[in-house]
Amino acid sequence: MERKNKGRLKIVMTRMSKESNLLVTFSKRCSGLFKEASELCTLCGAEIAIVVFSPGKKAFSFGHPCVDTVVDGFLSQNSPPNSGSLQLVKAHCNANVSKLNLQLTEALDMLEAEEKRGEELNKMRKASGDRCWWEAPISELGLQQLE
Repeated sequence: MERKNKGRLKIVMTRMSKESNLLVTFSKRCSGLFKEASELCTLCGAEIAIVVFSPGKKAFSFGHPCVDTVVDGFLSQNSPPNSGSLQLVKAHCNANVSKLNLQLTEALDMLEAEEKRGEELNKMRKASGDRCWWEAPISELGLQQLE
């Protein structure tokens, strides 16, 4: 009796030549890896940290409870307290935190400027009464309104 199809064949592990196939495969395998790690955490209560770099040099990470906690625990158990690697990890974390704080400050400044602008627009609307500013005679408009 002869088989109609080939069934499950062993796939030879080599680098893919097509960039689109490579990216799709990376995405699927990465999500599968993170799913398996999540199940391992749930079922066994394990603490896991995974960092994967894509072909485009972008970092993807999974950690339970979080990557920083697992890495800190690993480094504190296996190295002396003043280890260079621990200092490097802390410096990297501090750099990321300071970068995020700078972005937050910029966003808050933009928010404050927009709120002031909104207050000015509300004042202008209330000052004009029931009619809109474009309905007012030009002689009654101020410099800001004319601009």
